[in-house]
Amino acid sequence: MSVLTAPENHTIKSYPLVTVDGGKPTMIEVHQANGIDVIIEDAFLLPHRKDYYFFAFVEQGDSRHWIDFTSYTVKPGHFYFTVPQQIHLKEESKPVKGYIAGFTEEFLLLEENRMLRQLPIIQNPADAHEIFLSTDEIEYIEDVMRKMTHEYKTGGAWQNQMLASWLRVLIIYLSRIYTEQFGESKITHNHRLLKSFQELIGENHTHLHDVAGYANLLNLSPGYLNDMVKQQSGKTAISHIHNRLVVEAKRKLLHTDLSVKQIADELGFEDAAYFNRFFKRLAESTPIAYRQQIREMYS
Repeated sequence: MSVLTAPENHTIKSYPLVTVDGGKPTMIEVHQANGIDVIIEDAFLLPHRKDYYFFAFVEQGDSRHWIDFTSYTVKPGHFYFTVPQQIHLKEESKPVKGYIAGFTEEFLLLEENRMLRQLPIIQNPADAHEIFLSTDEIEYIEDVMRKMTHEYKTGGAWQNQMLASWLRVLIIYLSRIYTEQFGESKITHNHRLLKSFQELIGENHTHLHDVAGYANLLNLSPGYLNDMVKQQSGKTAISHIHNRLVVEAKRKLLHTDLSVKQIADELGFEDAAYFNRFFKRLAESTPIAYRQQIREMYS
């Protein structure tokens, strides 16, 4: 059985969302777990993070896993979910039948999806990770995720738009169930601070790139802000700032024909060469290569 802490000299890795078949970066991924025993990568039997939102609808299975400090034995008729950068650990490789979906922060930042960020299943004020489903809810979710899986596997015209539409339905429906089960849970002071920090990044990222500047806007010390953000999200404050800059750059690369220099200027980078290195370090691709890749994916 896997230990709950990383072995000595082991770095807790963060894994991006990639397609199951080709390992390519993607905003949405969905597949059916058919109950056949498969070998889980050794890395997932150690503490790790997922750099994306993770949904799992369980039809059969009883595997045990941990999310941060809470253990769960998955049960049929339940829905499980995590948010980016939480510590996740599977104790053993056991077969599970159901559906699994993942989607990125980048998906939520698309203009047409921004309202989804305010929904309970995304905000998760109760810090929950498990939802019990009634018979009717099981049938509804199974139907939606079966259609998503079929669309994902078969493709066709406007595939990404279809997947995005079904995912929006799923997120809204789960938020309704979340509210029924957990009520209007109170959001902690630090949770509100984190959201305020994230909102300020959204408003100021084109000209404010340092933690001290945001700490000043929140009337906090930089050290306190960084500690609070890391405790609430698992990431440092500067990581939140940098990640937002990369997401905004990706949006401009996808949705506009601005040059790399123009995008750098709009995001507050005085040196286009530095912006190019910054983007490559965080996105593992040059801006030009990313533009080609993402446009091929959504063409």
